[in-house]
Amino acid sequence: MNLAFNVTPKELTDILLNIAPVRPVFIWGAPGIGKSALVQKFADEVGMECVSLLGSQLAPEDIIGIPRIADETSEFLPPKMIAKKEPYVLFLDELNACSQEVQKAFYSLIHEHRVGEYHLPEGSVVIGAGNRSQDGAIVKTMSSALVNRMFHVQLVANTSQWLDWAYENHLHPWVIDYITQRPDHLFSEPPKTEEPYSTPRSWHMLSDALKEYHAGEEGVEISHEILKVLAYGSVSPSHAGMFVAYSRTLHNKDILSAIIKGDARWPGRPEERDVLYFLAQSFRAKLLLELPANKEKMSKDGQFLTHRAKALIKELSSINYELAQMVVSADDNEVLPDWFMVEIVRDLPRLVNKANAN
Repeated sequence: MNLAFNVTPKELTDILLNIAPVRPVFIWGAPGIGKSALVQKFADEVGMECVSLLGSQLAPEDIIGIPRIADETSEFLPPKMIAKKEPYVLFLDELNACSQEVQKAFYSLIHEHRVGEYHLPEGSVVIGAGNRSQDGAIVKTMSSALVNRMFHVQLVANTSQWLDWAYENHLHPWVIDYITQRPDHLFSEPPKTEEPYSTPRSWHMLSDALKEYHAGEEGVEISHEILKVLAYGSVSPSHAGMFVAYSRTLHNKDILSAIIKGDARWPGRPEERDVLYFLAQSFRAKLLLELPANKEKMSKDGQFLTHRAKALIKELSSINYELAQMVVSADDNEVLPDWFMVEIVRDLPRLVNKANAN
C-alpha cells in the first residue's frame, strides 16, 4: 500500500494517542524505520503493557485458542498472552505477512476486541504494522475486509527527530556527527539484492558496534580494516564507504568549514581520494541545504557561501573533474537552485555541459 500522505515519528505518536484508543491503527513503513519502537513508546506513555505478536510466525490457533468441553458444550480457551485482565496494547507486527487463515482469525480481535467469548479488557488498544510490498520483505496481500477494519498511516524517517532521539539515547558520537553532516544518509530504500542498507535501526546497530570496540575513546585505536567491517556490515555500501572516509577526517572535524573559509584546501593526494569524495559529497549536501531557492532572500552568510562555492568547484575540477561534476549534477534527483546553476553555467560552462551530457 502507498498512501498519499506520510507521517513523521512525532506525528505518528500524536495519531496513536488520539486515534488508537477508539480505532485500530495500521502502520505501514519500510523495515528498520522504527515502527515497533514507536508503538512501545506509545504504550509506555499511556502506562500500559505492550504485547507483541509476530504475524509471520502465527497459526490461527495462536489467536483463537483451543477448544474444551464445559457443561456439555464446547468453548475456546484464548491464549494466555492475549487473555489478560488489565487493559493493554496489543501490537500485531508483520500483520500483512501472515496467512489468509491467520488474517481471518484477526477479524473479530481487531474489529470487536474479541476472541471467541473472551473480550479484551476495556481500554485496550490494538495496533498493527507491516512492510510495503516494494520493500522486499515477506508480505502477503491483506484482505479487503481486514484493510477496511483499520485506520492506515505510512511512516517515514525524519532526520532531525531521529537525531534528537539519538542524543537522548547516547548513540555513538561518530554516528550522530555523521548523520548531522549527511542527513540524507539516514535512510535508503531497500535494495533488490541481498546487502545491508541504511535505516534508523542499522545506524543504531553501527553505533552499538562502535561502542563495543570502544572506538573514539581516549587511548583506544580501532583499525581501518575493522572499521570497514563494522560499517559495511551495517549500512548501505555507498554510505559505509563515506562513513569510513569521514572517520579519517576526525583529526580535523571542521575541515569542510575550513575549506569554505579559505583556511584549508581540498585534499589532493591519491591516498586521500576517499576523503576528497566524502568532502565533495558533504559540500554538495551543504549547498542543497543552505542555498535559498530565491536569491533575493539570501543572507550575508549565503552570499559568502555562493562566492566561495564557485571558486571551490573550480578548484575541485582541477583536482578531480568527476567529483566537481558530481557537486553540480542532479543524479540524486536533488537540484541546486536555478539562480546558482545560472551562475555556474556562466562561470564554468564546460563543467556543467559535461555533467549534463553524462
